[in-house]
Amino acid sequence: MKKILLTAVTALSAFTLAACGDDNEVVKIGVNGADGAQWPILEEKLEKEGIEIELVEFADYTLPNNALAQGEVDLNAFQHISFLASYVNESGNELIPLGSTVFAPLGLYSEKITDINEIKEGDKIAIPDDPSNQARALRLLESAGFIELAEDFGLFGDPTKITANKLNLDIIPMTAQQTPQVLPDVVAAVINNGIAGQAGLNPGEDPIYRELAEDESVYPYVNIIAARAEDKDNEVYQKIIELYHTEEIEKAIKDDTNGGQLMTILTDEDLQTTFEDLKVQSK
Repeated sequence: MKKILLTAVTALSAFTLAACGDDNEVVKIGVNGADGAQWPILEEKLEKEGIEIELVEFADYTLPNNALAQGEVDLNAFQHISFLASYVNESGNELIPLGSTVFAPLGLYSEKITDINEIKEGDKIAIPDDPSNQARALRLLESAGFIELAEDFGLFGDPTKITANKLNLDIIPMTAQQTPQVLPDVVAAVINNGIAGQAGLNPGEDPIYRELAEDESVYPYVNIIAARAEDKDNEVYQKIIELYHTEEIEKAIKDDTNGGQLMTILTDEDLQTTFEDLKVQSK
């Protein structure tokens, strides 16, 4: 089994960087939350390399990839590999993962119970409805022992692939951004790490159950910095990734998220192989 470096880090949904080369060209990177403690540190490191940064924030998951494809930003960092693979297949836009950042475990949150063993017959559970995160949420419920999924579930299965639901849970797909908002109305909700943080939840402490990061099985859900395919070898962008993968950034993320996220450094070979495999699976 190949090893990956996993260490605690912070929320990275979507962000914008601006980088200056010798010609002071500004490089914009789209983000879904620009208040992470790592960004001022990264900005300082990049300034020493003659690179300037600017964060461009987006309100949801539907905009940053379109903005990247249309040239409105030069990079983005808000999604995992699986999400990008699905987007590329659906849109036809040639985007690629340029470098890995963090693994942000999906969590099950509740305002009504403190232990998954308290979930009862017929309880309502909210989950994200976008293809990759919906499948991931169902896998989480399966790992908790609530449901069973078909053998051909794959990476983009939906509730129709549930083969057993021993508590007859009412599983309700909805827009990912709505999952924290419905906590008063459901027994529990599966919430994306970054969205949980934006809603005032603590992804490191609040979930009553969450994913475990241990081996290659987490690769599809490793967050990335994405670029247009034509920019794969851009030296300024590569320097941004190199400086992101430093101990100071790692510590800032760990402290900022109370261990809620894990820095995950994949080799370029693992990154691209995973991406290509996921594109095939998502067709």
